[in-house]
Order: sequence, then C-alpha cells, then structure tokens
Amino acid sequence: MEKQSKIILITASIFGVLGVILGAFAAHGLQAILTETQLNSFQTGVRYQFYHAFLLLFVGNATFLLPKQKKVIWLLVFIGIILFSGSIYILNLDEYVINTNLKAIAIATPIGGSFLIAAWSYLLVCLLKKEQS
Repeated sequence: MEKQSKIILITASIFGVLGVILGAFAAHGLQAILTETQLNSFQTGVRYQFYHAFLLLFVGNATFLLPKQKKVIWLLVFIGIILFSGSIYILNLDEYVINTNLKAIAIATPIGGSFLIAAWSYLLVCLLKKEQS
C-alpha cells in the first residue's frame, strides 16, 4: 500500500472512531444538558464527520486517483472536518463543558463546509479529467 493511501485510510479510521464516540456521547451523555436544537446540531457534526470518513475510505482505496490528487482531497477533507464538525462540537459544548464563550468560532463552520465542498468538487474534476480507458 502506498504511503499516501495509508495516511488517508488511517485518518478515515480515526474520524470513524471519534464519530462513534461522539455520537454515543451525544446520545447518552448530552441529552440531559443540551437543548434539542443543540443536540441536533451536535449530531449534524457527527454525521458530516462520518460522511467524510467514508469519502476518505473511498479515496484511500481508489486506484484511478493519483497520489497527488488523493493528498489534495485528504487535505481538504481534513481541514473541512476540523473546522466544520470541530466548530459545531465546540459551539454546542462551550457553555457546559469548556466555558470560554467562543461564539466567534461560528465563522469556522461555513469555512469548513466550503473545504468539504471543495473536496467533493475536486474529486469531480479529477473524474471528469480522467481519460477513458
């Protein structure tokens, strides 16, 4: 297995493990302290983290992508998940766990979403540019 694919698959696995842990935490530990809106928001972060863990599993195993293309997609997804899901987690837990009043971090959510859109868009461009064999 090439090094880039291994890094991507390890990242996907880490995002998957953390997604299960955070999802269970939301379902069993946060229901008592978060509002329904906050809990739904937190679960959105978990869902998007999972979607993109699956994307990375796909990209890591894709034989039609060049290593450089895989790296670009990995980087866009990695930054996107940290900013998108990470900011959602922080925003919803801040009042109860972190207690730093980090409302300004909300700007990271749409920026992270833009990185995730860019990852999917770049994958599309790679597919469209791929020569027919």
